[in-house]
Amino acid sequence: MFQNEECEHLGVFSKILNENNISYQYIKLYEEEEIPNLNDYSAIIILGGPMNVYEERKYPFLKKENSSIKEALKINKPMLGICLGAQIIARAAGAKVYPAKRKEIGWFTLNLTTGGIENDVFRGLERQFTVFQWHGDTFDIPSGSIKLAKSNLFPNQAFSIGKTIYALQFHLEVTKKMILEWVNRYEDELVTLKEEVDPDEMLKSSEHHIQPLNNHAFLLFSNFLHLIR
Repeated sequence: MFQNEECEHLGVFSKILNENNISYQYIKLYEEEEIPNLNDYSAIIILGGPMNVYEERKYPFLKKENSSIKEALKINKPMLGICLGAQIIARAAGAKVYPAKRKEIGWFTLNLTTGGIENDVFRGLERQFTVFQWHGDTFDIPSGSIKLAKSNLFPNQAFSIGKTIYALQFHLEVTKKMILEWVNRYEDELVTLKEEVDPDEMLKSSEHHIQPLNNHAFLLFSNFLHLIR
């Protein structure tokens, strides 16, 4: 697992891995841990973070991470990118990543495209469901990939490259505890968005949305694990 920020971890995905007796390792890039030989691992999961993919001077580990993901793409290493992780895959695949007109933070409706509906990893998911979002950047869909999902604010929410590489802009992995932790960790960002984002309402909405989200997380991640095994 490529971890870019301490509070952005596997969440409910770790439970699914443990239930399937699948071992995993966090590579704490934010602590400058070295990236190991990718051939020693069956798959890579690239987690989220508050930084932007193009902030390599501020976060030097991003340059190494981008290079590593480029190499992984060359050998078709199975990958799942989440939020920042999706943007890193998009950039490594030659697509543009850039600031959106506004941020998407909180609970939003996600719509699967025809490609998403027909995709094996998205099998069993509803055509439209609510997901948790926390991002200000967006990406173009890389050439040769398949667009899988969209939202009203962000037309590009997910894509696949080949049969085993997936990029998700949204968060399925979060728990109520994680969302509360993010609200506290990223308080300064939320203060600048007080006219757009109500943290109290977001936390209140979590009570209603978190279980259906976790159900979707179980389906998608189990499908992904089945595919790469």
